[in-house]
Amino acid sequence: MDNRQAIGSWLSGPRAAAEEAGYDFGYRGERLGLPEEGPGSVARPGRRIGALVVDWALCLLIAYGLLTHGYDSATGNWALLVFLVLGVLTVGTIGFTPGKRLFGLRVVALGTGRVSPARAVVRTVLLCLAIPALIWDRDGRGLHDRLARTVEVRI
Repeated sequence: MDNRQAIGSWLSGPRAAAEEAGYDFGYRGERLGLPEEGPGSVARPGRRIGALVVDWALCLLIAYGLLTHGYDSATGNWALLVFLVLGVLTVGTIGFTPGKRLFGLRVVALGTGRVSPARAVVRTVLLCLAIPALIWDRDGRGLHDRLARTVEVRI
């Protein structure tokens, strides 16, 4: 075995090693019955992070301009509260936040397709805690999406 191949297999992780051994993981969303690409497919991390940045910037701007009248130590806390309210209201009613709409994403409930307000509350509270959003499964869903039984898809 070439040293480059050994280092490359170590850097690519256990999934690549399992795939080389012949295990087929399928594509993201296959277990959920979603298409591999196009509308309705599981959203990729780049789009999701972009939408999160847009939503956070909007909430920070609202907190900066309307609540704290300038930047101080409480602005971040107010922005988090605005983010929580924005997420619950928009995802629970229309299925997306302004950032998600800008990036062509929508949150749907598994089975029904429409996110109930209760699921939106669970999802958004866990998203505000940040740690559940950093733990992903092989379908690309964060722990906050798994616990709320939702998935973020492309429009």
